[in-house]
Amino acid sequence: MAIAWVLRDRIRRIVTAEFEVQRKALRLIVKDQRNPLPVRVRAQIELQKLPRMSHPSAITNRCIVGGKTRGHIGEFKMSQIEFRNHALCGELPGVKKALW
Repeated sequence: MAIAWVLRDRIRRIVTAEFEVQRKALRLIVKDQRNPLPVRVRAQIELQKLPRMSHPSAITNRCIVGGKTRGHIGEFKMSQIEFRNHALCGELPGVKKALW
């Protein structure tokens, strides 16, 4: 199950990057009050037609090992639990235990 979440998150990141420029351009058109109303409405409709997965808020930071969303350490892309386990086993280069 965790692997499916991680793969889904990767797909979301790819789709979001693919539609990022188009989404920003449409958002600028919609927000600009100087544009005529029909143009803004057409841009809003085009914005709604974009894939749901392309929205930036759909991206969730997940652990690449277990797929957890909470306790995520961004530098290593792992949850705190997985980070601790890998660090104690010596599998993370440059990481050592601070206190004994």
